[in-house]
Amino acid sequence: MRDITVKRLPRDPGPAAWNAILPVRAPHPPLDGAITAEWLVIGAGFAGLAAARRLVQLHPADTIVVLEARAVAEGPAGRNSGFMIDLPHDLTSEDYGGDVSRDRKRTALNRSAIAFCAEAAREYGLTAEAFTQSGKINAAATDKGMTHNASYAAHLEAMGEPHEMLDATRMQALTGIDYYSGGLFTPGAAMIQPALFVRGVADALAAGNRILLFENAPVTKLQREGTTWQARTPSGSVSASRVILAVNGHAESFGFFKRRLMHVFTYASMTRALTADETRRLGGEPNWGFTPADPMGTTVRRLSGTGGDRIIIRNRFTYDPSMEVSDARITKVGDDHDSAFQARFPMLKGVTMEYRWGGRLCLSRNDVPAFGEVDNGLYAACCQNGLGTAKGTLAGMLAAELASGVTSDALNDMLCEAAPAKLPPEPLAFVGANAFMRWGEFKAGREF
Repeated sequence: MRDITVKRLPRDPGPAAWNAILPVRAPHPPLDGAITAEWLVIGAGFAGLAAARRLVQLHPADTIVVLEARAVAEGPAGRNSGFMIDLPHDLTSEDYGGDVSRDRKRTALNRSAIAFCAEAAREYGLTAEAFTQSGKINAAATDKGMTHNASYAAHLEAMGEPHEMLDATRMQALTGIDYYSGGLFTPGAAMIQPALFVRGVADALAAGNRILLFENAPVTKLQREGTTWQARTPSGSVSASRVILAVNGHAESFGFFKRRLMHVFTYASMTRALTADETRRLGGEPNWGFTPADPMGTTVRRLSGTGGDRIIIRNRFTYDPSMEVSDARITKVGDDHDSAFQARFPMLKGVTMEYRWGGRLCLSRNDVPAFGEVDNGLYAACCQNGLGTAKGTLAGMLAAELASGVTSDALNDMLCEAAPAKLPPEPLAFVGANAFMRWGEFKAGREF
């Protein structure tokens, strides 16, 4: 018998702004009582919903239960910046790239995940605001940033990937601001409103009882007796023969991958809705998004749609193995966001931030997922290494295939990845990781 007690639940600091600007959604009720199913998916983020959708495709007659610890889109899935990136995006590198052969393989995997999401968006009638394949831009504000982009472009050339360099004039026409010296456009990424996307997928899957979705139902205990797993929540339980753990770094709270997962928070702020006069003064296009040429720089998005015309600033990373950060941290980091906003948008003086929040990332030292069968009938689809939208989707859909005995080249590639490397002991890991990130942010200069 295997008996797992989940001793902590991760905290998500601040509001999930992407969800807060949408119309209020009534969550599905928590689990109440005991039920039995063929399949249980723990987590209703990108990985969990992808696993559930793939299971519906593979086993349409089976009972599939999804347990979400919070309301859908209130956790990390509703807190990211909405870039579904196909190309290499290693946050620990100088220019996102790595080994050419490995990056080609990972790009193909990421694209299979994006295609899976595009198919879901069409099937469930999601709007272009929720999901659109528009490509993305790496924005450079300095000569150093331009050098980063040139290096990345050379890497993409070696991979045989299409890309286009944008000059300062085109960047200003797009954004309305003169902050950026240039950009590197790549066409394969999707841009999403993450809360709108996951809400749409979750509610579509739950419609017609294709899945049984329970929200505000955190798993506090997981037990295996024979071939059956039982997951307990505060008010109920689910018994299933096969379970997919789609909880990213929270997998460590279940006792798996101990001292092999890096729990990192990144932070963002979203402005109040701009007035008509403010949008006129700003100019530029109503929807765009930039990742920074320097991985430690500032991500910026402008969105116009449900919830109004707003700007999002994201920067700062902290390593927090407790999976918790204080409200004071959010306030302090907010000062950096205000500085980055004011430097880029001087014409919007007086525009304030309505929402500030933190989002959990899970990284491994060797940039690999925490994936595979971790116990009899228990499968992990975790550790997305900073690309939760694409890599989370990929891990979820492939975990469903692995648990179903389905084989594919994509699954074989995923299974060939090494295991997450062990971390140095604490406090060495804490001090070293945070020092590395602070130094990276300092070196980023005006890209930050």
